[in-house]
Amino acid sequence: MIRVRRAEAGDAPALVALAEAVGREEGRWMLATDTWRSVAEERKYLKAVRRHPDAAVLVAEEDGRIVGRLSLARDLHPASRHVADLGLMVAADRRRRGIGRMLLEAALAWARDAGVTKLELHVFPWNEPAIRLYESVGFEREGYRKAHFRRGDELVDAVLMALSVPEA
Repeated sequence: MIRVRRAEAGDAPALVALAEAVGREEGRWMLATDTWRSVAEERKYLKAVRRHPDAAVLVAEEDGRIVGRLSLARDLHPASRHVADLGLMVAADRRRRGIGRMLLEAALAWARDAGVTKLELHVFPWNEPAIRLYESVGFEREGYRKAHFRRGDELVDAVLMALSVPEA
């Protein structure tokens, strides 16, 4: 059974391991090319996020193992405080089983509670499975950003996608 919940500081080792595993995949799904934050840095980050009303880290847990992560952060600019950015990752052996969708649904609930009316994300243009997932939930492509991110020694493009948060 899969359970989605807020991340806790004690999840730091599992979250670092998940991020590093996804970062090592041949698909080049993440910006990180070598390492994620250290466990100590991740623990500190998770503690700060739990105290902050404008951000959240959600995890998907299956049989005691963290198999997915979704991070949310509200834009702090006064003109765009209604927008939150998200990032999602799911363990390779647990993809296409509904875990990403469960995390996105939990993100929508968080957004409604936080008064966020728009969620946005960046995804690499070659990550078609993720794009299909986002579109199936209602995200739309809003733009294409050429050479937007530095990934190691290369500049990579990103697709900007967004979703207007429907009322409950």
